[in-house]
Amino acid sequence: MSLLDVIKTQSQITDSVLVSFSMGKDSIVTLDLCMKYFKHVQPFFMYLVPGLKFQDEALAKYEKHYGVEIIEVPHFENADFYRYGSFRDADYSVPRVKIRAIYEALRQDTGIYWIAGGEKINDSIVRRAMLKHSGSIDEKRGRFYPVMYWTDKEIKQYMKMNHLFYPKFNQELGFSFHSLAGKELSAIKRIYPNDYQRILKFFPEAEAGVLQYEAYKQKSGDK
Repeated sequence: MSLLDVIKTQSQITDSVLVSFSMGKDSIVTLDLCMKYFKHVQPFFMYLVPGLKFQDEALAKYEKHYGVEIIEVPHFENADFYRYGSFRDADYSVPRVKIRAIYEALRQDTGIYWIAGGEKINDSIVRRAMLKHSGSIDEKRGRFYPVMYWTDKEIKQYMKMNHLFYPKFNQELGFSFHSLAGKELSAIKRIYPNDYQRILKFFPEAEAGVLQYEAYKQKSGDK
């Protein structure tokens, strides 16, 4: 089976697709494939903190390259962070938000039903079970998984062969910013100090994890 068989089949179902775009390697390849095989492609990006310069600059490059505006929406975990006081004061007036609600809002706003994501069967045991159950075309949930059967090596090879842009911040940080863990925020603090301060405006208590991580790292280095 060719790695492109999956998306070729998906492109026979519809000519329009939303793409969940995190700027990680899997989603970069997924977006590029969708641009090649679907007539109408609308990427969307879920942020933990709006207006981070290192993310905005990268998103702007993808928008220019593909000639498309990327929709930015709050990550569904943000609602729980605000409601239950994760890394900030609790605010129980904030309603819980499930990812399905975000998907439905995007569908209503764009008129596009199918959503493509970069999930792969080799990502984890949980992911393998989910994708084995749904298949690469999940009609019940309206989801496509174009790179479901790809390996990490094949993802990297495709990016290299097609000269796909990989964000500078991913290379410098070594990850796609997707959590408020002390280790990740410590790297942002060091490399993007202004963005780090912006993160703390939204999640001031996240600094405690950073200080704890840095103290542990310094102690380990002293041994």
